Amino acid sequence: MKTLQYIFLLALLILSICVQAIDRNALGNGLLLGKITDATTGEMLPGVNIYIPDLQVGTITDSNGSYRLNNIPTGKQLVQVSYVGYETIVFTLVVGIETHQDFSLSHSAREINEVVITGLAQAAEKNKTPTPIALISKQELLQSSSVNAIEAITKLPGLSSVTTGAAISKPIIRGLGYNRVVVVNDGIRQEGQQWGDEHGIEIDAYSLNRVEVIKGPASLAYGSDAMAGVINMISAPTLPDGTIAGSVMANYQTNNGLIGQSTNIAKNNNGYIWNLRLSNKMAHAYQNKYDGYVYNSGFREDAFSGIVGVNRSWGYSHLHFGAYHLKPGIVEGERDDVTGKFIKMVVLPDNSAGEAVATHSDMLSYTPKTPFQQIYHYKLALNSNISVGGGFLKTTVGYQQNRRQEFANVLEPNSYELYFLLNTINYDARYVFPEWNGVSITVGANGMSQTSQNKGPEVLVPEYNLLDIGGFSMLKRSFGKLDISGGIRFDSRHQRGEELFLDENEQPTSPFNPNATERFHAFTSTFSGVSGSIGATYQLSNRLYTKLNLSRGFRAPNIGELGSNGVHEGTLRYEMGDPNLKSETSLQFDYSLGYSSEHVAAEVNLFSNSVSNFIFLRKLTTSSGADSLHDGNTAFKFVSGDANLTGGEVTVDIHPHPLDWIHFQNSFSYVEGTLRNQPDSMHHLPFIPAPRFQSEVRFNGEKIGRLLHNAYVSFGVEILLAQDKFYAAYGTESRTPGYTLLNMGIGSDIRLGKRTICSVYITANNLADVAYQNHLSRLKYADTNNATGRTGVYNMGRNVDFKLVFPLNF
Repeated sequence: MKTLQYIFLLALLILSICVQAIDRNALGNGLLLGKITDATTGEMLPGVNIYIPDLQVGTITDSNGSYRLNNIPTGKQLVQVSYVGYETIVFTLVVGIETHQDFSLSHSAREINEVVITGLAQAAEKNKTPTPIALISKQELLQSSSVNAIEAITKLPGLSSVTTGAAISKPIIRGLGYNRVVVVNDGIRQEGQQWGDEHGIEIDAYSLNRVEVIKGPASLAYGSDAMAGVINMISAPTLPDGTIAGSVMANYQTNNGLIGQSTNIAKNNNGYIWNLRLSNKMAHAYQNKYDGYVYNSGFREDAFSGIVGVNRSWGYSHLHFGAYHLKPGIVEGERDDVTGKFIKMVVLPDNSAGEAVATHSDMLSYTPKTPFQQIYHYKLALNSNISVGGGFLKTTVGYQQNRRQEFANVLEPNSYELYFLLNTINYDARYVFPEWNGVSITVGANGMSQTSQNKGPEVLVPEYNLLDIGGFSMLKRSFGKLDISGGIRFDSRHQRGEELFLDENEQPTSPFNPNATERFHAFTSTFSGVSGSIGATYQLSNRLYTKLNLSRGFRAPNIGELGSNGVHEGTLRYEMGDPNLKSETSLQFDYSLGYSSEHVAAEVNLFSNSVSNFIFLRKLTTSSGADSLHDGNTAFKFVSGDANLTGGEVTVDIHPHPLDWIHFQNSFSYVEGTLRNQPDSMHHLPFIPAPRFQSEVRFNGEKIGRLLHNAYVSFGVEILLAQDKFYAAYGTESRTPGYTLLNMGIGSDIRLGKRTICSVYITANNLADVAYQNHLSRLKYADTNNATGRTGVYNMGRNVDFKLVFPLNF
């Protein structure tokens, strides 16, 4: 904690020095003001949002439809104007000392124009970016049910997750996951030991305001590990100057008794901003029709986060900070041989460890039982965007500490057996040159320094040090309806694994000890690679557009793949790495064709991805074909081969005229992953999601009576087809039957006059209480229930989610 305090004080000092230095030499103050009206009636519109994404500043129109943005950098800016029930306007203009700009908004059943920032030098319209990008808004997050941050976004086509019970989810983008997906939060990549199966993402789901997902290699901007894509979790923008506001949210779920709350308050006083959030949630065991309550699947989560900073005419500088704690139970799925009921570890009268059938009170306990994890994640990130020489200098410096402990001894429940301590320093600096003859150029460098230590008596991977550095250049050129962009990057990763020798008592010892056995062999690896992309978008008409993109990704093997040698608790596997593995490279081709109008929107995204040296876990067998066992656990080893992934997503969103209050949304996503030159049982890649079809009809009402505003009712169906294409060799995977889930939602804002008292959201998932196993659920491979003959643990049954959000306006 002392290290964290020192870095926090250092970041505050840097922030203070930067603010004072730049304030004394502040650039010309820009002013943007005007009025916003209804394009049909000419009526002034109050409450319209005006936002400049690159500066993270915005405001809303007053009761007369007027707006005013002070102290913004002069020069070209991308402005977004949005209002519920109207078409969003995205407009690039040159802001001077005093610039008047009025806007007229047209009624629309959907938002046609959307702005994205992920993987780009500057904010841009989604339809003009060649890479496939999916979005999910704050409202969509509130109107869906989830247990954690990753589950909140997996309804997006092309996204899924590897799960370990309800509390732990790892993102999968088009069949690729783990270290191939970079998760960005508060401007820095999340580093919490993503190599582990049961290592989730340490982010508070209640803090998310918007999520952007790049589906495809994004190594150009983010370096190694972004070979599958990027998930950018974005917090709320700063408030308009002179305002203070917040919210209180309460959350309850019926299936697992989840109780959650989140309180937020923020202020902007003359450009000095702060924002604080405190969240917590707890849940007991979840249940389904076949298993009943699933023992030890509950969890507790606490999170505190905030922002302090300044917005000025030279740009902004924001310090993000956060502390996150998660205590999930580890579901092992062991059952009584006769009754099939879940069993638990207990202390017997003679003070030895034993087993007993889990009771009903165990299932309803909000305190996870042994075995369980304790995860602590601390984060500091200083983000700045400074106007320099007519362009912008964007910098990020971050520090993260991840503490992951596992407790598995019922005789000593407070003594950890595994303890990984990971410290990471992230850095990013890029300069966006002023646009010249329609050409935008960005150059930059980013990377990280990482140190991991083993603090527990049991070990799985060696202690290691890692240093990443990468430099890149990106270019964009517009030719009217044609936008071309691309770039090139070089990365280098240096990784050193430390040796470890154990004595006869499994304690660390000197290699010169005659009774020593070598657990980890020291190794030093350097991986380097070139990545890049070239793509184009063309606006065929005002409503029809097409995209084409070719990208090359790069990923260095992670510490688990290189150095594992031990039992991976919670996975029931003995894992072995290979320090001779080579880095993965990919070549992906993307094509999109989209149509967007006031009443119909449709898009087809197709991709083909060729991966060299694809790394995966393979089960080992003996010469007789039986499972190879190490320390009583099935042995797996990391191996590699060449792979192909192909597929795509189709989305259709219909708002039939004149019934604009009806929304009919549909999507289909498919991916097939294969290994080249392999027999049938090894032909398909492991952990490939099943084909998925989603359909939802939604009925909206802007105003119902005096109290209800922005009301909606939705009915949805989610169909997952059988996954018959799986990695069958050595019994690694098995076929997963298809299933259909029915969902429903209802909600509304409750207002008195112009004041919103609260917002209500009720979501029901799996209404028919279907018992199913998702192909990406790791609990699918738990023990067989001898009483029923069913193998593994099933996913959550019917669940009704209630949310109440109370705005705080001062």
